[in-house]
Amino acid sequence: MKKQKLFKMSVLVYIQTLEGKATKAGLEVASFANKMNAGDVTALVAGSLSGDGELGSVGVSKVLHFSESATDNSQLSKLTHAAANSVNASTILFSGNIEGSSVAPRVAIAMNSGYVAGVTCLPEGKGFTRNVYSGKATALVNVNSEVCVISITPNSFGIKLDECESAVESFSAEIGSQRVVINGFTPTSTDGSVPLPEAERVVSAGRGLKGPENWGIVEDLASALGATTACSRPVGDMGWRPHHEHVGQTGVTIRPDLYIACGISGAIQHLAGVNQSKVIVVINTDPEAPFFKAADYGIVGDVFDVLPKITEAIKEL
Repeated sequence: MKKQKLFKMSVLVYIQTLEGKATKAGLEVASFANKMNAGDVTALVAGSLSGDGELGSVGVSKVLHFSESATDNSQLSKLTHAAANSVNASTILFSGNIEGSSVAPRVAIAMNSGYVAGVTCLPEGKGFTRNVYSGKATALVNVNSEVCVISITPNSFGIKLDECESAVESFSAEIGSQRVVINGFTPTSTDGSVPLPEAERVVSAGRGLKGPENWGIVEDLASALGATTACSRPVGDMGWRPHHEHVGQTGVTIRPDLYIACGISGAIQHLAGVNQSKVIVVINTDPEAPFFKAADYGIVGDVFDVLPKITEAIKEL
């Protein structure tokens, strides 16, 4: 069945950039907006912008450029509110990453609008689908307000190329003085890899690594795969790895194409944050580890023996 436009008015999408170009998360949410509204999409960019930031490649017809480079979440919400009013937008979209999830609710309150977080697919009429109960079920949320704010779950829709001419216009708004200065948006983790919510491949490890000094074999595999590293909650709590790498119900929720779990037993809280992964590979010495029940592929073995062999095989390929 053909997808319907949500509203007859315009769609505004807030875009994060890095070095003047839209991030992967930005291109994904712009692709969603384009498919939802048949090419009638305006993007808002704050900070540096090179050309159209490559937004024309995903069907964005107009870019509003706010040249200030340092804004906090309060300012971004005011900026987005002003931009939405300027184009008479009835739907405002954000990526459901850390920044988008912080700014979107503020915009919804300011505009007295409906708000749906974590949307995973194109709407049917005014109904949006989102995951609930840690991904065990889906809910269809109908929006009855004139204006709607939504955030898109990272990696749920993908980037859909749809080349068009994208006009860039300067945009200004009164957003008040800064309280927290952000020197641009940095979507890379400490090792320079893709941030966890956007990563297509993730190599994660738990207490089975026995200590932070052994993390080299995890990083070697991640490097060979072009993957991002992650960890279980106990590892983050013990200070073996930084807390931003913690995936699970109380950490970052991810949905990569490939998730490799090394020395992680697979408690339900951990599974809640990774069970939307397309392919799960589990490596553990305990054949009764709960994670094997959720795995697409399982290896019963010692990570210290298995990981170097997998890494070497990948390098040979």
